[in-house]
Parts: sequence; C-alpha cells; structure tokens
Amino acid sequence: MAASGNAEHTQLQDMEEEDAGIEEREMESDEEDEEGMGEENTDDEEDDSSEDERENEAEIQRLEEQLSINAFDYNCHVDLIKLLKQEGELCRLRKARQKMSELFPLTEEIWLDWLKDEIRLTEEESNREKVYELFERAVKDYICPEIWLEYAQYSIGGMGSPGGIDKVRAIFERGVTAVGLHMTKGQTLWEAYREFENAILSTVQPPPGKVPSREEQELLNTQLERIHTLFRRQLAVPLMDMEATYSEYEEWSDKGVPETVVHQYKKAVKQMEKNKPFEESLLAAEPPKMAEYQSYLDFELKEGDPARIQLVFERALAENCLVPDLWAKFTTYLDRQLKIKDFVLPTHERAVRNCPWTMGLWKSYLLALERHGAEHPVVSDVFEKALNAGFIQATDYVEIWQAYLDYLRRRVDFSKESSKELEELRGAFSRSLDYLKQDVEERFGESGDPSCLIMQIWARIEALHCKNMQKARELWDSIMTKGNAKYANMWLEYYNLERSYGDPLHCRKALHRAVQCTSDYPEHVCEVLLTFERVEGSLEDWDVAVQKTETRLNRVNEQRAKVAEKEANMARQEDDRADQRRKAKFDKKAQKKVQKKSRFGEKRKAEQDDYQDEWNDDSEQAPKRHRGDGDQTTEYMETETGLFGRKAPPGYKPALPAAKKAQQEAAAAAAPRQKEEKPELRNDQSSVFISNLAYTLVEPEAKLRTLFETCGPISQVRLVFGTKGGFKGYGYVQFESTVSVPEALKLDRREVEGRPMFVSPCVDKNKNPEFKVFKYNTSIEKHKIFISGLPFSCTKEQLEEMCKGHGDIKDVRLVTYRSGKPKGLAYVEFADETQASQAVLKMDGMEVEDNKITVAISNPPRRNLMDAPGSSKPTNLMPRQVYGSRGKGRTQLSLLPRSLHRQSESVSKVENGAASEQVLATGSASKNAAAEAKSLSNSDFAKMLLNK
Repeated sequence: MAASGNAEHTQLQDMEEEDAGIEEREMESDEEDEEGMGEENTDDEEDDSSEDERENEAEIQRLEEQLSINAFDYNCHVDLIKLLKQEGELCRLRKARQKMSELFPLTEEIWLDWLKDEIRLTEEESNREKVYELFERAVKDYICPEIWLEYAQYSIGGMGSPGGIDKVRAIFERGVTAVGLHMTKGQTLWEAYREFENAILSTVQPPPGKVPSREEQELLNTQLERIHTLFRRQLAVPLMDMEATYSEYEEWSDKGVPETVVHQYKKAVKQMEKNKPFEESLLAAEPPKMAEYQSYLDFELKEGDPARIQLVFERALAENCLVPDLWAKFTTYLDRQLKIKDFVLPTHERAVRNCPWTMGLWKSYLLALERHGAEHPVVSDVFEKALNAGFIQATDYVEIWQAYLDYLRRRVDFSKESSKELEELRGAFSRSLDYLKQDVEERFGESGDPSCLIMQIWARIEALHCKNMQKARELWDSIMTKGNAKYANMWLEYYNLERSYGDPLHCRKALHRAVQCTSDYPEHVCEVLLTFERVEGSLEDWDVAVQKTETRLNRVNEQRAKVAEKEANMARQEDDRADQRRKAKFDKKAQKKVQKKSRFGEKRKAEQDDYQDEWNDDSEQAPKRHRGDGDQTTEYMETETGLFGRKAPPGYKPALPAAKKAQQEAAAAAAPRQKEEKPELRNDQSSVFISNLAYTLVEPEAKLRTLFETCGPISQVRLVFGTKGGFKGYGYVQFESTVSVPEALKLDRREVEGRPMFVSPCVDKNKNPEFKVFKYNTSIEKHKIFISGLPFSCTKEQLEEMCKGHGDIKDVRLVTYRSGKPKGLAYVEFADETQASQAVLKMDGMEVEDNKITVAISNPPRRNLMDAPGSSKPTNLMPRQVYGSRGKGRTQLSLLPRSLHRQSESVSKVENGAASEQVLATGSASKNAAAEAKSLSNSDFAKMLLNK
C-alpha cells in the first residue's frame, strides 16, 4: 500500500511539474510575442518620426534656398527660425537668427527666445560676454521692459566676478532710465531693482547681538540710503498701482515718509490720473492702436516732458514699426527739440532699418549725421546704403542725390582753386548724372529729373564759386538738348546765369536762341530780348532783334490761326453731323408713327367687322363672359389689359386700380404743364439734372421739392413724362440762384425709396456732345481703401464699425447698381495715408459673414482710350453671337400655329396679322418686288387654332 501510495505521489508530482513546465513555456512565448509587437510599434514610431524629420529638413532647405535668392523676405526668416528651433538645430538656428538681425530689427518675442536659448548654452560654456553683447543689441532695437528685466536678472548671476555688483546696478539704472516711466510695465523693473538692493542689504547687516564696526555701519547706512532713494524716485514717477508702493515704503521706513516725498507722490498721482484714460484706451484697443497712440502723443506734446514724449513714441513704434510717418515725426521731434546726439543718431538708424524704402528717412539721417559732426566715411557709407534701399519712384533717387551733393558742397573750401573736396564734389555730380541715366531710367522708364535740376545746380556752382563759365555753358547746352529748349523759363534761367556771371555777348546769343526755339511763351522771350537791347545793345543790335522778334511772332500767329481754323472746321463738322443725326432720328420717328397709325387703323377696322355678330351687348358688361361651343366653354376674364385671350370688343377699356388710376391722372395733369412751360424760363446755369428715379414714384415733384429746398430757393421742377402720362424717372430742378447748384450736387447718390438718385450738372448735350460726368477719381488715392468681396447684406453702418478701429473715417461709400442693389464693393476714406495703409494691413483677407474680403489702396483703372468717342476698338476680340434684338430665346419651340406653317414658303414675315411675301429674283436687287397678302384678323387666327 505504501509503495503504491508513493508511486501515485511520484506520478502526481511529475504531472504537476509537467504542467508547470507547459505554463512556463506558454508565458515565455507570450513575452516573446509582446516583445515582438513592442519592437514593431517602436519601428513604426521611428518611421513616422524619421519621415517628419525628412519633411522638415526638406522645408528647411527650401527656405534657405529662397533666402539665398531674396534675403529681405521677412516671413521666410521667421519660418526658418521656427523650424530650426523645432528640430533642435542650435548651430544653424544661431546663424539664422544672426542673419535676420543684421537685416531687420527683431521683435520682442524673437529676441526673448534667442536670449533664453543662449543663456542655457552659456551655463555650460561659462562664456557670459557673448550673452551681454546679445542683450546690448536687443535693447537697441525697441524699448521693451521685458528684455530689460531679463537683462538685469541675468546680470545678477554674474555678481561673483570683480565689479559684478556695480555692473548689475549700471544695467538697472539704464533700464529704469529707458522704461521706468512706462506706466503699466515700468513698475516691475523698479521692484526688481529694490529686491536686488534689499538682497545686498541682508548681506551687510550684522548678526543679531553684534555691535557693527564703524566701517560696517557706514556700509549699512549707505545701503539703506540706496533703498530710500529708490523708493523716492519710484514714488515721483506716475505709475499704475502707486498706492501699493507708497504703503510698502511706509511700512519699510522706520522714520516715516518725508514731506518732500509725500509732495512728489501726490504730484505723480495727479499726473497718473491724467494719463490713466489714455492707458486704459490702449489696453482696450486692438493692434496697431494708431489712433490711441496719436491721441496720447498729442497729450504728451502739450505737457512738454521730453522723457515721457520719447517713451510714448517708442511704445507706439514697437507696435507700428513699419509706419514711416511715425518714424518721421519722432526723428523730427528729436532733431528740433532734444538735439542730443546719443538719442538722435541711433533713432535715425533704427528708422531706416525699419522702413528702408522711405527716401525721406534717409535724407533726414544724412542731415542729422552732418548736423552732429559725423565723419565723412560714415556719411558716405549711409548714402551708399540709401542707394541700395530700393525706393519706389524715380524722383526719390533725385532727392537723395541732391541731399548728398548739398552735403559735399558744404565741405568744399572754394577759396582754394583746387582741393580734394572740390574734385570729390565734381566726381559726385558726374556720377549722379550717370546713375540717373543708367540705373534709374532703366528701372522706372523715366529720368525723375526732367528739368535737370542737378545739372542746373552744378552749373551755378561752377559759375558762382569756381568762376568756370565755360563748364557752366557746357552743362546748359546739355540741359537744352534733353528736350528743355521749347520752354521759356529754361532759357530765362540760362539768361539770368549769363547775366550774373557771364558777358553781354553770351547773353545776346542765349536770347536769340530762345526766340527761335521757345514754343510756350514766345512773346515773353521776345520782350526780354528787346529790353536787353535797350540797355546793352547798339542800333544795329536793336534792328536785328526787332527783325528776329517780328519774324518769329508772325510765324507764331500764322500757326495759331491755322490751328484755330482747323478747330473751327472740326466744330462746324461736328455740328453738321449732330444736325444730321437729329434730323434722321426725327424722320425715322415720324415714319414709324405713320406706319403704326395706318397698321393699327386697318387692324381695328377688321376686328370691328369680325366682332359685330358676336358682341351685341354694351362695352360695360359683367366681368366674366361665357361662349358655348358644343360641350366646351371658353371663359374670358377681365384684366388690366382687357379680356383674357385678346377677345375684348373694339374700344373696350377695363377699370383700373384706384392707385394706378390716380397716378396716371396726376401724370396726365403734369404733362400739359410740362408742355406749357416756356423755353425761355430754362436756365442751365442754375439747374441740375435728376435721374435714376423709380417710375412708380408717387408725387415726384413734391418729393424733389422737399429734397432740394434745403439747397436754396427753387424756381421750378421740370419732370419728364411719357406719351401716356407715365413718369420716366428723370427731370430737372431749377434754382433761383447758381449758388444752390454746388449744394444740390452734394445730394448725388442719395437714396430715394431704396434707389440711388443721380444728380449731375445740367448741360445741353446738343451743344456739348462730348460732355461726360465722371463723379469719382481715377488716380491713386492713398488715403482711401477699396474693399471687395463684401456680403450683399453688409450695410454702411456695419462697414463703418469694422473700419473705425483703424483710424478716423471721413466717408464710407457702398457701390451699388442703378437699381440700388449692392455690388459687394465699397470705398472707405480715412483722414490720412497712414491710417489707410494700416487698414489694408489689418483688414485684407478678413472674413465678414463667411465672405473673405480683399482690401487695397484705392487705385481705380484709368479710362481706356478705346472708349473715347471716335476711337476704334481692337479687332482681335471674339465676335459676339447675335441672336436678335432680345438675345437668344429660352425655347426653340415654334409658337406659330401649324396652319401658318402650311402656307407657301414665300411668306417670310407675319406681323400683326399682315403677311408679306418677298419675291427673290436672281438679277439685281432693284428687281425685287413685294406681294401683299390678305390681312388676317383675330377671328381668322382663332379658326385656324380650332381646326383639327
């Protein structure tokens, strides 16, 4: 038994061990599967990340290639820096930031990211001087409190080095000088400065119970006085939350707050209350906040504190760095009021870096450099940079050259016959002429200096200062060969130069040439020549001058007579053509009226004969008639045009609605009055033409009197009605005085019952056939923006609400069709060009009710010369398909009865029941003859339709 039990026990143990082995193998296989799946997931993630890295690397290379083509692509620089930072390419990122900072001032966000990255790197490299240099570059671009605070905090970490505490204090002092007056952000820098001094105070205080030595007590008193001074300085500056700082000082000071500090504090609080509304408006406004900053500047300029004025300018420029006018105002203020070199010149340099395309900023920079005694190589280097800045018009290059040449002329000592400065001046003049001829003319297609002002100045300098009239005459000969010989003022300039620095012989030559060449004012030049000979010439000279002037004036008078005769002939021909057009139009109308009268007379007579048997009742019967025809009943309903089916008896006129009847009666009453008006009462000089009014306008004369009586006393209102007495939508308003006409023209586009009314000068088109009224400007309007893509539901008030945040709005005009329906276009006029350009930057691409709008400076296209009367259109346009007088029909089904189709093919035209047959012969057109067919009445058509 025991043996069997042991055997069973051994067998069970073996089975348990076998099961345990199986489970262990299964667990191992499961672990292997999990590890395999984990490896597969890791591979997928690595593939995805590697694919993203490849895409980013390709994008980085594309951006770098684009910058190699155009290094001034600002957005491309920003995108490249973001990608490199994302990829962790620190070396390439540093180079990208460095390149961008050399071309553009960097924003506060870009500088802070760059500085923080460099600070992390220098913790390992222990090279702090590079970071200090970077901070110095950052604080020069814009006034940013955050960058100054970061700079001061970073410098605290270097206090352990020799002179570290003094360096930190120097940075804090520069920071509070630069941004300590900032009402909303300056307080943080003041508090950081005090915390730093308090930290130093804790190091110089003796331990409790220890009596300090004399030196220790002096150090302690000095440090306490520093903190007192900081509190007093901060409390004298108007800052937000000044009360908390005052309470902190009261609590910190053992001796209380001195009276002088209390007085300064109250004064600062009053100033803070004055500035508070402007700060609140800036906090509530959205960028660029130009209107708010302008109001703030106006306030500070009246107050007259230079430091506060400079700070507000800097704050405005930090958010509007691409506004040239703002830079110009700031630099002008510094040049005229502050006049401190360390402030003026860096500001000019920042201005041209932000807006290099603005010639005025470069010109002011050159003048400022000369004013503050900059060295000549510095001025020349700035001028060369200006030439490469890329101005937008040719005249800008002329002006910058003139400014530089003026600077070079002021450097020359003309008491010496020859000098290095004089040769440099002459070389610059020669180079400027070559530059304008080659670079500027090739780029813009114009010289920019048509009057040759630079050559005139050079000639005067040679004549006045260098006594070199030969060179001056050569220059004037070149001026005249450039198309200026026909202008009298150019010859008189040359004559005055010869008169002042030349001799009578050359004066006489110049005037004789002027008489022969001048075409604009020859009489004036002749008079100057005769006056000169009266003073300087002999009898022989006088005779020659008289003969030349008489010959020239006779030739001029002959030419003028020919031109006048030609213009008179053209005017007569135009009058004859106008008379022929009027006569042909009158004859055509008379012929149509006769044909229409005869055709309708025959038709009415035929209809009367056909209906005599069918219509026995009076014309005023019940409104519904029935006529039986077997089992069918045809029903005729009365409408405004008669019975349905055109079955009304001859002469039948249905009753009209009361409103329409009253309108026709009023129009019929007004028509005789219009005819009775005498032509001699009309006066176009005191009248305006009114058009685009609704035909259904009730009592139009009363409405027009009400609208225009505010413009002045009205003599009469002449409305135009049709032959049936209906108002045609236009007329004339005549005032008692011509003074009222300009006021009336201001009502143009005024809405009258949902439709814009057009008001234009009253001009007789027969006498002035070429007269056109064009209301709006066709040249660029820099103070006005053009908006397209607006939703049709957008109102004038909504558009004004959208635009008022970008500046002062003078006018808003929605473009509509003649019916008053909107086109989705609008013009918005601002107070100045700066506000308009800011509106373009901020509004272009904005979505309005799911519509993406487009905003640009108003620059309407010039009217095409092809549209002028008498001009020919291009012949290479696609020919327009002609489908008839009303265009292509909506259906191709024939609406003629089948009975008419069964007629002979020779019947080619059926009109109002009269069929005409055209007989075409193979001979000449003169042998064509027309055969008249029998006239068909309405009853004939009815029988044809009923035949089956």
